Amino acid sequence: MVKRIVLLTLLLAAVLGAEKFYPDDPIGREPAPRRVEKAKRRKLSDIYDFFQNTFARPGEAQTHGRPLPAQGVNTLGEVPDGAWYVNRHGRAPMVLEELTRGPSSGNPPSMDGPWDIETAKSEGVTPGFVILDSRGTRYWLKFDPLTNPEMASAADVIGSKFFYALGYHVPENYLVYFQRDQLRLTGKSQLRDSLGKRRPMTSRDVTEVLLRVPQNGDGKYRAVASLGIGGQELGPFRYYGTRKDDPNDIVPHEHRRDMRGLFVFCAWLGHDDSRAINTDDFLVDENGLKYVKHYLIDFGSILGSASYKANSARSGNEHLFAWRPAALQFFSLGLFVPRWAKADFPDLPSVGRFESTIFDPEKYKGEYPNPAFYNRLPDDTFWGAKQVMAFTDEQIQAIVKTGEYSDPTAGEWVVKCLIERRNKIGKVYFQKVLPLDRFECKNGRLEFEDLAAKFGFAQPQRLSIQWFRFDNETGNKSPLAGEASLTIPTDQAEYLAAEIRGSEPKKSVTVYLRREAAGRRVVGIERFW
Repeated sequence: MVKRIVLLTLLLAAVLGAEKFYPDDPIGREPAPRRVEKAKRRKLSDIYDFFQNTFARPGEAQTHGRPLPAQGVNTLGEVPDGAWYVNRHGRAPMVLEELTRGPSSGNPPSMDGPWDIETAKSEGVTPGFVILDSRGTRYWLKFDPLTNPEMASAADVIGSKFFYALGYHVPENYLVYFQRDQLRLTGKSQLRDSLGKRRPMTSRDVTEVLLRVPQNGDGKYRAVASLGIGGQELGPFRYYGTRKDDPNDIVPHEHRRDMRGLFVFCAWLGHDDSRAINTDDFLVDENGLKYVKHYLIDFGSILGSASYKANSARSGNEHLFAWRPAALQFFSLGLFVPRWAKADFPDLPSVGRFESTIFDPEKYKGEYPNPAFYNRLPDDTFWGAKQVMAFTDEQIQAIVKTGEYSDPTAGEWVVKCLIERRNKIGKVYFQKVLPLDRFECKNGRLEFEDLAAKFGFAQPQRLSIQWFRFDNETGNKSPLAGEASLTIPTDQAEYLAAEIRGSEPKKSVTVYLRREAAGRRVVGIERFW
């Protein structure tokens, strides 16, 4: 009986609330989050995550016959600002100073006094320290491998600035140069060993950690100092499902546009390590409101770096395990040579292996399958591609410069690759939809940009337009006879719709206009392909 009542309630709500657009559409910011008093910290096994995503394919997966449109978007198809994402460079171009500053609040570690070591780790391939500077501010110090000075640190700093400009919440990363005597042990300094156990740290332990990282010619160590993120750390989020103890996390992650579109950004920057383990949730208190905020972290494995060594030529082209490549190698007795194996890399230790000639954004793969990435649709990748294309050559060059490569050739190579990879992304993903964007009503006309033509990827298309009256309650569209130009009809209907088609009939864009006191306003965009 209860189930019937619930079902009837939902059906009644669907009938009564059938409007396509509401007075506040399109929203630019998510509603204020519900207060979260407690959330449980969780750990995620990297091994479990690998096996689950490689062999189980978690989350709700779409198929060719059953596409699942992205959620977490407004009526324009854009992602509103909120706990996951904030529109920045893609919405309103940031100036060079903003782009090079990135998430920085101007808080690098103070050099006015010693840095007290809280903890250190010597196990694994990436040793590091957690320190408190002379002001008592906490930082994570991360180093480059001996074989590749500057590689991981440059990638981490550059990556945080690109992903910040692209809209994600990221930590503040600073490049620091310091002498051995800058580090100070306290009675509470601890070392975490290979089993995760802690013991009091000694001066010899500090020396052994530093012996595994490079020094500059002047005897200084270079590191990334990552400012501690405020709030209670809750552990990584997954790229599928929702977080049960977060009442604001209601959209399955595999259906979020900011997670699906992240595929394009990771392909551009060579972030094949885009796994759940490189994310983190925090219970933050901002303006008296506690809620869960979602971060991307650890960008030391991008731009040709694998953090502890140069990236493999295979990285970004194949998953760590996949049946087809394994079968090809097996049945060819190892004689099959994949396309990516023919890539040519310059000898640049501070870059690792990063290139743009073999790069194909459609063939990009992370270390193992990502449920959100595999759910991407053409409008998701279009959303990502137009943001990548928003970066000019000059802006890319300015951000790469903040990596402080001592070899100018290294910085020039990274810039060259990013520009060429950017252009490939635009060319590929602007072809998958009718690439019209930035619609607005101006001087009685519907205006927009053809992004493929704007960036020189195609000639301007010959477009056909059909206008309709649109009934916001029933969803019915009634053709307006004789209205087939960009001039907005003078019809007094509250809503009008313009259906625009190009040379490929299947690809179209429907733009919805609402009559308001100041005139017509674009309130909705739908893309078809």
